[in-house]
Amino acid sequence: MLTTLKNYPRTVNLLLCAALVLTLARAITLPYLVIYLSRQFALSVAHIGLVIGSTLIVGSLLSLYGGFLVDRARGYRLILGCCAVFTAGFLGAYGARDLWVFYLCLVSINLAYAVIDIAVKSGFGRLLPVAERSEAFSIKYTLTNIGYAVGPFLGAGLATLAISLPFLASAGLGAGFLVMYYAAGDRTLAPVAASQPTAPFLAVGKLLLSDYRLVCFTLGGLLSAVVFGQFTAYLSQYLVVTTTAEATYRIISSVVATNALMVISLQYVIGKRISHRHLNLWLMAGLGLFLAGLAGFGLSTSLVGWVAAMAIFTLGEIIVFPVEYMFIDNIAPEPLRGMYYGAQNLSNVGAALGPVLCGIVLATQPAHSMFYMLALFVIAGGALYLFGASLAARARTPAWPT
Repeated sequence: MLTTLKNYPRTVNLLLCAALVLTLARAITLPYLVIYLSRQFALSVAHIGLVIGSTLIVGSLLSLYGGFLVDRARGYRLILGCCAVFTAGFLGAYGARDLWVFYLCLVSINLAYAVIDIAVKSGFGRLLPVAERSEAFSIKYTLTNIGYAVGPFLGAGLATLAISLPFLASAGLGAGFLVMYYAAGDRTLAPVAASQPTAPFLAVGKLLLSDYRLVCFTLGGLLSAVVFGQFTAYLSQYLVVTTTAEATYRIISSVVATNALMVISLQYVIGKRISHRHLNLWLMAGLGLFLAGLAGFGLSTSLVGWVAAMAIFTLGEIIVFPVEYMFIDNIAPEPLRGMYYGAQNLSNVGAALGPVLCGIVLATQPAHSMFYMLALFVIAGGALYLFGASLAARARTPAWPT
């Protein structure tokens, strides 16, 4: 992997650095939001799920316009602006004493992170040849999980000093990357759409809706993201209901570390072997591992069981993550790459719905019912991907509107 990174242009390496640093900033605080909201604002499990889920939904919906900007604005200014919003969001959360202020800060953080993520993925599509993109996505996901491996432990250590301190540390990381990108970012890289006929946001949105492949892939990603997008949140909710606070801390720390370490060690090794051929088979294998992992969670009665189930679940994540991006990469036209990835980013709505739906189920049904619901989302998401892939096999990429 290090050899590959050395051969990438500086712009690509800076985009990968953004994925690492900004994910680390989020990972310091976000995995423990369930506990923070419970202690600081005395919210119930259902209300915590609603807060976490709705902030992700709002940020994801707004990021669709961010994808539109990625196709038109210079990436240098856009990334700097989003980094500034990202940093300000954490500073605001650090000082927030009212729930509505804290809520707005979470929305700002999620929106800025989502737009930068779209800019990073779009940058891969514009700066790298097709054969190298799967490897770049796998490297990005590996670096992202390095952030998720280190972040929770840093956050836990800082929280023992002061419960709001992790937010200040996250703001410092955001500010650090902002300064670095200001100094070293590529100020000349222009979006492909700058040389194309100008079309308003709504007109481009209609074009995306007419591409039924994209609609199927987006809905399939949304349903599957309910399961793997925010698994730490819904597992924390489940454990808070079924065990003690101490057991929740211990199990969540272990499964997060297991997930991150497995992705760090295996994502690049497996991801670089996933090609544009046989994407359907890869996807079905990954979703099957998700189902096995969910069954393991539901049956686990010890820390060893939880870790084993997370290991199986993580193998599915390692496969599904690059495959979903490659489905979109196969159909995205160059002038609309940002919008296509922005549409795919709507799968975060599914990640946001996970804590909301699981909170409702946990509040109204036996706790294990949550895993049956999640299994249904996996199956439905896989069916939509297969249908979209069958359409893609017969269709051509839509042209830029004139």
